[in-house]
Order: sequence, then C-alpha cells, then structure tokens
Amino acid sequence: MAADRLFTKRDAKVRAHLLQYAPVWIIDEKLVPSDESIQFNVLFQHNLYGWVNRRYLYDGFNDVLYHKGQTVADDEMVSEVTARDPYIAAVVADIPNAYGG
Repeated sequence: MAADRLFTKRDAKVRAHLLQYAPVWIIDEKLVPSDESIQFNVLFQHNLYGWVNRRYLYDGFNDVLYHKGQTVADDEMVSEVTARDPYIAAVVADIPNAYGG
C-alpha cells in the first residue's frame, strides 16, 4: 500500500477516537511499509493523568488501531510539542468529559 494512502486511512481511523482528547499533537511517527503499519506517539491532556504521551500502532492491512501504552509527559516535552500546531485542534477543550480510557 502506498504511504500516502496508509496515512490517509490512519487519519480517518484515529480522528474519531482522538477527537475527545483535542487538542492533540503528534510527537513522532514511523512508517513500517513491510507491515503496512504506522507507529506513532501523541500528546494530549488526559482528564485523569494530566499530560500524557500515548503510543498507537495503526495496522493499515486490517484497518485496526492498537493502543500500545502511555507515559506521563514532562513539562519540557509539553512546552516543546505544544508550541507547534496540533494534529487535531479544538475550539474549546472538554477534558473533564473525555472518556477515561
């Protein structure tokens, strides 16, 4: 599968899930062409844990998004990443009402 098609499929899949946490920033992403997958980390403010760095794996062949874990983000990372434009923007953040998962 072409890389641009894989990223388009990933974006369609993850936006619905990550919209509840908006604003969301992509920290990094790694394309794995042999597996038709993308591993990526996002940063957002979680309603229970504060700022988190969460890893996902998108399997393009099966169109499945896997949660691969998360860590609490330090202040330095938050400052650096949030200085950029978000991957998913929000007019108003609704962190208290986001799903706790």
